[in-house]
Amino acid sequence: MNKWTRAAIPALLIHCSIGTVYCWSTFKESIANAIGMSTFSVGWAFSFAIFFLGMSAAFAGKIVELNIHRSSLISAVCFTTGMLGTGAVIHFLKGPLALILIYIFYGCIMGIGLGIGYLTPVKTLMLWFKDNKGLATGISIMGFGLAKAIATPVMEMLQNKLGIAPMFLILGGIYFVMMFAGHLLLKKPEGWVEDKAVNDSFKVTSMFKDKTFIGIWLIFYINIHCGLMLITYEKQLLNEKFAGLAILATIVSIVPSITAVCNALGRIGYSTVSDKMKDRATVYGIIFLSCVLLCGLSAVVSNGFVIIALLMVINLGYGGGFSTLPALLESRFGMKNISKIHGLSLSAWAVAGITGNNLSEIILSNTNNNYTVIIVTAMTLYAVAGVIYFTMVRAKRAV
Repeated sequence: MNKWTRAAIPALLIHCSIGTVYCWSTFKESIANAIGMSTFSVGWAFSFAIFFLGMSAAFAGKIVELNIHRSSLISAVCFTTGMLGTGAVIHFLKGPLALILIYIFYGCIMGIGLGIGYLTPVKTLMLWFKDNKGLATGISIMGFGLAKAIATPVMEMLQNKLGIAPMFLILGGIYFVMMFAGHLLLKKPEGWVEDKAVNDSFKVTSMFKDKTFIGIWLIFYINIHCGLMLITYEKQLLNEKFAGLAILATIVSIVPSITAVCNALGRIGYSTVSDKMKDRATVYGIIFLSCVLLCGLSAVVSNGFVIIALLMVINLGYGGGFSTLPALLESRFGMKNISKIHGLSLSAWAVAGITGNNLSEIILSNTNNNYTVIIVTAMTLYAVAGVIYFTMVRAKRAV
């Protein structure tokens, strides 16, 4: 009965499972080939998964607040049903029907499991690590980011040896065991009882009338949107900048693992640093400034290694934005309704899941695959986020 066995370990078990959603680029072409549909049409399954992640988190806050065991079980069942259902569809069906069912299983059902599972351990961690809330949420959300680095080689091995459908079926079973173990272990500190009256009195509309919350929602949205604009095109950016060079294959194989580690380090690093800051929102100022500078350099200097540096910085900030968010919200609105407030904030993730990579698709189709336009667009949006941070989110100094 301690903070590691009742909070940190179960949170990692849950988040290391659901975080594999970011392995999408590892198998999206295999799914498209298996069911005979285009990669673009299959790509909407990922967008739907992120959309349902954010929206389920937004509406499940009340359930999570009152009963983390119910929410953790719902998450385990939905996430693994989505995985197993996707594998079964790929194995038995082809064509438009298979595509629609993949949207349902991978996009909708698995997405709901993602959102509820993402939200469930966060408040419990902050209750156990009350003096280091940033570190606590960083540990958990680091697992979400690190999942890509851990699972990608496993998924590639299973695909090569057994095929895409068996990969989903095997991993679906493994992740259920991991998430169910996390469900059994997860527990709030002894003596902590949620106040049902406080829970029932919470009004969603009041948050969207709050200037600070709106500002946090916007900077969180822009950080995810811009991150997805670039992260989902890592391979293509590297292929363009290192085209014709002998090291291309090595770069393409190594860099995704490096950026995945950066994503995870950003999650634990930025949130831990925020524990030492007078204002946790300062982390977002650092993220936006670094991203603007690297985007600008990448747009001016056409060099492959500058692109690698850009992808590393983008991943650091992308992960750090996620992990710092819960503690930032707690610093502004307190602990009483933090699961619901955090869940509402994650609706920004839902919207960014639709707009991020799809805006890149639109830009590429209208600029003859000019990736520099994507980078400049992201730089502009990061600058806008910086303005919002300074005017709406940053804590005002006492006069």
